[in-house]
Amino acid sequence: MSSALAAHNIEGVVTDGKGKPISNAKISVHGSTIVLKTDANGRFKVMEQVQHADELHVVAAGYNHASVDLSEQTSLYNIVLSPALIERIDVTATPLHGSTLESATPITVLSDEELKNKHASTLGETLKGELGVHSSYYGPVSSTPIIRGLDGPRVLIAQNGLDVGDASRVGPDHVVSTETSTVKQIEVLRGPATLFYGSGAIGGVVNVVDNRVPKAMEESAEVQLSFGDVADESEFSFAVNTGIENAIGSNDIALHADGFYRDSSDYKVPGNPELHDEHDEDHDEHEEDHDDHDDDHDEHEEEHDDHDDHDEDHDEHEEVHGSQLLENSASRSKGFNVGASLLLDNGFVGISVGYLDRLYGIPGHAHAHGEEHDEDHDEHEEDHDEHDEHEEHDEHAEEGYVMGDMRQTRVQIASEFSIANSWVTGINTRFGITNYQHQELEFDEFGDSEVGTQFNNDAWELRSDLLLADINDWHGALTFDIKSSDFEAIGEEAFTPPSETKSYAIGLLEEKHFDDVLVQLGARAENVSIDSDLHSFEFTPVSLSAGLVYDFTSGYNFAASYTHSSRAPSAAELLSYGAHIGTNSFEIGAIYSSVDGSTTYNESAIEEETSNNIELSLRKFEGNTGFVINAFYNEVDDFYYQANTGVTIDELNTYKYEARNAEFYGVEAQWVWQASSDLKVTLQADSINGKLSSGEYLPRIPPVRLGTTFNYEMENTALELSVMHNFEQDKVAELETATDAYTMVDVKVNHYMTVNNIDMTVFAKINNVFDEEARVHTSFLKNDTLLPSRAFVLGFRAAF
Repeated sequence: MSSALAAHNIEGVVTDGKGKPISNAKISVHGSTIVLKTDANGRFKVMEQVQHADELHVVAAGYNHASVDLSEQTSLYNIVLSPALIERIDVTATPLHGSTLESATPITVLSDEELKNKHASTLGETLKGELGVHSSYYGPVSSTPIIRGLDGPRVLIAQNGLDVGDASRVGPDHVVSTETSTVKQIEVLRGPATLFYGSGAIGGVVNVVDNRVPKAMEESAEVQLSFGDVADESEFSFAVNTGIENAIGSNDIALHADGFYRDSSDYKVPGNPELHDEHDEDHDEHEEDHDDHDDDHDEHEEEHDDHDDHDEDHDEHEEVHGSQLLENSASRSKGFNVGASLLLDNGFVGISVGYLDRLYGIPGHAHAHGEEHDEDHDEHEEDHDEHDEHEEHDEHAEEGYVMGDMRQTRVQIASEFSIANSWVTGINTRFGITNYQHQELEFDEFGDSEVGTQFNNDAWELRSDLLLADINDWHGALTFDIKSSDFEAIGEEAFTPPSETKSYAIGLLEEKHFDDVLVQLGARAENVSIDSDLHSFEFTPVSLSAGLVYDFTSGYNFAASYTHSSRAPSAAELLSYGAHIGTNSFEIGAIYSSVDGSTTYNESAIEEETSNNIELSLRKFEGNTGFVINAFYNEVDDFYYQANTGVTIDELNTYKYEARNAEFYGVEAQWVWQASSDLKVTLQADSINGKLSSGEYLPRIPPVRLGTTFNYEMENTALELSVMHNFEQDKVAELETATDAYTMVDVKVNHYMTVNNIDMTVFAKINNVFDEEARVHTSFLKNDTLLPSRAFVLGFRAAF
């Protein structure tokens, strides 16, 4: 291989193992900004002069990806891709070029058609069906990913490799400031690669990849429009890529723009969202006699007096078991990104500006109501002229409600340069500045509102990866990362004091092939400081990892890894003390030793959270069948979690952060069978256990799941039937209720056509086909809400 390839044309043909040409395969020239696709005969040709390029990356749907070393003596390449049921998808979140099957620990990637089919209004709901990934599900409007039972400050949400800089890890009611309708792929990382993201990624990294800072010039556009009936939801999104040739000298400028708009009313749920205690005497009387209402139900009846659209014979039994609206679950979201990059011979440099705006109800602060509520929310609109587009929020019950109003502006600068140097072959740099604001708006029975709490976060991050030249065939990267977050909560109900968190880190990742064995090593050291008027803390987390991937025979590999990680607790985990109105809870940080007003500090108990994780994986990825089996054990010292104290303060349940030793272990498995050229069958299952070392179960641990998916492809139509069974979760923490089992059945249909060289897709979805009543055990709201009712979605997508 030559790190400085002489300038010449590169051409070739891409075929499968039977000599059949593969069209539309993407060819990327590593070390340059050149990206092209094969023609109908599988051929490609790089007409430009290429300097400092060392590899071709070849990607095609349904095939294993290939990396081809470039040679100064060769210009014509015959590239053969092997079919794959489990694809090698390139991962951008790690500085070293690699794929999902070249990692010592599991990496999940959603991209292309699969991502479009699974796209939902929140990040958590988009990813919830992946192996080992669940959703926090704070109603249908806010949801973050849970990876193997870990979430919050342990799971880093990144946008193109940089922290999103929001408050989604402060509380489950805070929506993640990312959008999945316009992205290229979503990556879920664990193990050595997460070391590059610091102690806030001890549980994993979710990296959302889009094209806001374009790396290459292309002429393309995509538009999507969809409608759903479960919440009268409408969604529109678009993305455009173009450029200006020879804009500055002989250098091109690549341009990108994308945007989206989504609006929905209150969601339908298949029954009464409130879970009643079956032993409660009032509830028994309520179930036995729907006509006689005792004094305990007077207030409930008064709340429904003003609902004139309800028929007088709409009795209590119908309200409990009939279709309901989940009150205060409406939302409206919009956003855009614009970016431009200067393309150079050895890389690019670019900048983007993005804006995101979400206004959404926070369920759990009011009861459900019937389907025929007046849909004019005039009082809300008068108080919030800036949201005058959103005119269909349902009128809410008289006891008042809470809404979240989030805005974020983000500037991102990125550059990648290839270098002909004996020590460094490339420098990739990312810099992001984020201004974030989240308001919790409290509405009274008259529709008047006030800001209960306002969260502000001014954050920036600089990350630079140095790609190191090979030394004795060790291929590595050195990363430098500086991050700052200036966070404050303002208002009478601010539950955490203002704080500034800064971190400085250096990390090293190295890998080497020993014949059929790939060895991966990682290390990271950082300094984390948390400063507030109340107290200051300083931590020095150190993380180490080692793993190997053994290709013991064709189409199979075995992977094993060990990771030692340390995490500095977040400011919210340490300093919180007050009512969090969005979650209807009173939160107490770990530095406090009691729950009453005479609380004293307990600084000596503050330690770094330390994790030791062992992982084993077995994979088969060629032929008509493929499988992945993962087993893991994670022992965590000083695990910070919110324990329900059983005490109420100001009529709110009190949760105190405690640091206890804990362990997590589980198994994940997926089996894929290409039954025929048209039919593919997928089976998957995962199990996660989380408990304290003393034996008590941790709260909100996901249940065991078992699912199957049937994909049937005809000439122009693709059908998908998926069934996912969630078993009962009765391994619960103290004061936590068990959750019943449920089975969700979904159907998707895509019809493809080409009109005037425009690729068009008409799609239809039926979610929750059998209108199942289902509660998400990992949600703080599981006793207050259900998953949505049967939903019909119809949409259209065009690419040209």
